[in-house]
Amino acid sequence: MTIVFLKDELLFELFPYIKKDESNLLEVLKEFYTVGSEIPKVEIKNSTITIELDLSRVNHEQGQSKKVINLCEDGRFTEALPLAVKLTQDYPSASDYHRILGQIQSELGDQDEAVNSLIDALKWNPNNEYALIMMGNIFARFKEDIDTALVYYNQVIKNNPNESLAYNNIAANLMQLGKIKEAKSYFHQALEIDPDYPNTNFGLAMISMSEGKNTLANEFILKCISKNPTNNDLYKNSISLALELSTKLSEQEKTKKTVDEAIRDLEERFNTVIKIESSDTIQTAAKIEFKENYDRDFHLIKYQSKYPTYPHLILHELMHLELAEYARKLNENQLFITNSSHEAKFFQSLDKYVKKLKGIGISEDNVSLYLKALFSGINNQVFNTPIDLFIEDMIYNRFSELRIIQFSSLFGLVSEGIEAITNKDIVNRSPKGIIGVSKIYNLVNAIHFKTLYGVDLIKRHNPSKIEKETAERFYSEFLEYREDKEAGEEYELVQHWAEDLKLDGYFDLISETKYRNQSIDDVMAEVNLDPFNLDDDDPSKERKMRSFIKNHSKEELNLPVAMYMVGALEFYRNMTKDQVKKIAFEFATLGMSGIDPEKDNYEVPSIPNKKFTGYKALAFYYTSWALGIPEMLSQLQMPFDKEYEVANSFLKQ
Repeated sequence: MTIVFLKDELLFELFPYIKKDESNLLEVLKEFYTVGSEIPKVEIKNSTITIELDLSRVNHEQGQSKKVINLCEDGRFTEALPLAVKLTQDYPSASDYHRILGQIQSELGDQDEAVNSLIDALKWNPNNEYALIMMGNIFARFKEDIDTALVYYNQVIKNNPNESLAYNNIAANLMQLGKIKEAKSYFHQALEIDPDYPNTNFGLAMISMSEGKNTLANEFILKCISKNPTNNDLYKNSISLALELSTKLSEQEKTKKTVDEAIRDLEERFNTVIKIESSDTIQTAAKIEFKENYDRDFHLIKYQSKYPTYPHLILHELMHLELAEYARKLNENQLFITNSSHEAKFFQSLDKYVKKLKGIGISEDNVSLYLKALFSGINNQVFNTPIDLFIEDMIYNRFSELRIIQFSSLFGLVSEGIEAITNKDIVNRSPKGIIGVSKIYNLVNAIHFKTLYGVDLIKRHNPSKIEKETAERFYSEFLEYREDKEAGEEYELVQHWAEDLKLDGYFDLISETKYRNQSIDDVMAEVNLDPFNLDDDDPSKERKMRSFIKNHSKEELNLPVAMYMVGALEFYRNMTKDQVKKIAFEFATLGMSGIDPEKDNYEVPSIPNKKFTGYKALAFYYTSWALGIPEMLSQLQMPFDKEYEVANSFLKQ
C-alpha cells in the first residue's frame, strides 16, 4: 500500500501536531502508519512524501460494508453506526470505511466526531474526493469556517481540475455565507466544466436575481429545470423560483412595454383597435372577444387577475387575433359555431349517464347545467388545443426575454389540466368518454410543453396506452403542419382531431366570409333551395369516408359514388317507401338515355331545383331502388353493391 502526500495545507490540517519547522514530521508519520509490528517506510523528496506499508490484512470486507451502506440509504443511521465503527476497527487502513463512518456521524449531528473520522479517511487516502468534499461541507455549513473549508475544497480541485462538483459545492457554501462575489466565480468555473449541471444553474439563477439581472436568471433557471427531470427538492425549489421570477418580471415596466408594443404592432398591421381588461367573471384564464362578434369597433381581451403571469395570457390572445386576421385577409378564416342542435346531440350521447345522475336524485335543472358546462368545456378544448400549439410557438420564438413568464404560465395551465382529469372526485362523477378525450387534448399540450422547455409532465396525466399514442399522433400531425403552415390551416387540425375523437358532431366550422356576407334572407333562400344540403360537398365527410374505407374494406371502391350514397341514404331516410319508389322510377326514366359520370345537370321531377352531377345521380339512382324496389335491384346491373354496403356501415358507426 502506497500513500502520497504533498507538503501543503492539507497535510498540516490532517496532522496538526507536526511542528512548524517539520523536525518531527518523520516521527509523526511513522507513528500513525505503524500497524502492529509493521513499521512503514517513509520517504521525503522535496515537497512529496511517500509512505509504503506491507499490510497482510486486505481491506475488502464486502458483506458488512454493503449492509452499512444499505442502512444509510434507508436513513437508518443509528443502526449503521456501530457496524461502521467495527469496520474501521477491523480494517483501520481502509479510507472509505472511515469516510462512511464520518458521513453517519454527520447525519446524526455529531460534526466533531465526523471530522475526526474524515481526517482518518484522508490520512489513509489524501485523494478521497468524497471525504474532502464532506470535510469542506462540515466546516462551511456547521462550523462557519470558510477558510478551512476551502483547504479541503481546493484539494479536490487540485486533484481533479475538471471536477465540477467541487466548484459547485464551494460556490453553494460561499453563497450561504453571503460571499456572493466569490460564490459567483466558483459557480462559473463549475459551469465551464458542466454547463448542464442543474445545481450550478440554480445557484447562478439566484445570484442573477439578487443582482437584478432577471433576463440572465431566466436562462439559468430554465436550464436548471429542464436538466433536472427528477421530482426532488431542487426541482420543486426551481419551480418556486421560476414562479417568483416570472411574477417579478410580469410587473416590470419593461414587460408591460413589450406587451404594449405587441398590441400597437397588431393595431397598425391590421388597422384595428385592441383593448385589454381584467375580468374575474370569465370561465377561462383569458379570452378574446372579436369585434365582429360583438358589434364593436374594437377587439377586447379579458384576463383573470388571479394569474400572476397575465402578460403571457394577453400575448396568447393577441396571437389568436393575429392568426385570425391573417386567415381573414385570404378569406380563409373560419368560425367555430355551436347551436342548440349540437348541444342536443351532445346531451343525447350521454343519455345513459343522464339517467344515472337522475337516478341518484340530482335535479333535471342541475343535470342540464352540468351537461352545458361539459359541452362548453370540451368544445373549448376542441377548438383551442390545436391553435394554441401554433400560438405558443410564436410566443416562444418572438418573446425570448419573457420565456420564464411563458414557462410559469404554461406550467400552471398544464397542472390545472392534470388536476381536472386525475382528481378522483372529478373523475368519479364525470362521463368516462369525456374524461378520456379531455385527457388526450391535455396530453398534446403537455407534449408541446416538454418540447419547448424539457419538462415532462406527461406521466402525471396517468394516460392509458391508447390515450398517449393518440396524443402523440396528433402532435406529429401538428409538427407536419408547422413546417410550412399557411393561413387558416390550423382549422384543419381542429376538424381532423375532432373527427378522430368523434366530437365533430358538436360544432360546425364555417367560412367567416360566407357567414358575414349572408343575410337571414340569403340563408333561408339557400335552405329552401337545398333543404337536405345536397349541393354541399363536405370535405370533412369525405376525409372520414376515406378513412372508413381504408379500415373496413380491402376492395377497390368508387369513392364518389360511396360518398354520394351516404347523402342519398340521409336524404331518403324520412320518406315513405312509396315516395322513394316514385323517385326510383324517375331515375330509371333518366337512366334510359344513359347517365355519364363526367357530365352534370341531371334532374328528376320529385327533387325540384336540384341538378345532379353524373356520379351523384348514379348514387341516388341505385340507392332509391335499393330502398324503394329492393326486389328489382339486380335488374339495374349497376356495379355499386359494395359501395352501398360501405355507405350503410358508415352511417351506422
